[in-house]
Amino acid sequence: MIKRRSRTEVKALAQYICMSPHKARRIIDQIRGRSYRQTLMILDLMPYRAAYHIFKLVYSAGANARHNKGLSEVESFISKAEVNGGAIVKKFKPRARGRSYPIKRPTCHITIVVNTRYILLNKLYQSNLFNRKKFGL
Repeated sequence: MIKRRSRTEVKALAQYICMSPHKARRIIDQIRGRSYRQTLMILDLMPYRAAYHIFKLVYSAGANARHNKGLSEVESFISKAEVNGGAIVKKFKPRARGRSYPIKRPTCHITIVVNTRYILLNKLYQSNLFNRKKFGL
């Protein structure tokens, strides 16, 4: 089965960010499914170090949507956000008596997909997946 990407989907990817995937997922879980502008406000006020990298990535995805596809930022929302583990950078720190202590620096890959709410709702309206009387349409 071949998956086809929607024409309104815009993707931004950041690779080899020097932080633990667990710490980045803590932020990503809070923004998944929110609108573009609300996401930027939330990330701007978060005190975590990962929020800065994710803020830049969400802003880049919005700029890609505006420039490449001509989509409006008002109708955009975060349809998919995921964090995957990357390579672990291993270094050794010299210790007493000629020993060494391993230092592991984890990296992660963050993917943000922005979609348009208007077109998604239009597709649902054309199909009979939801009750039109319930939504007042």
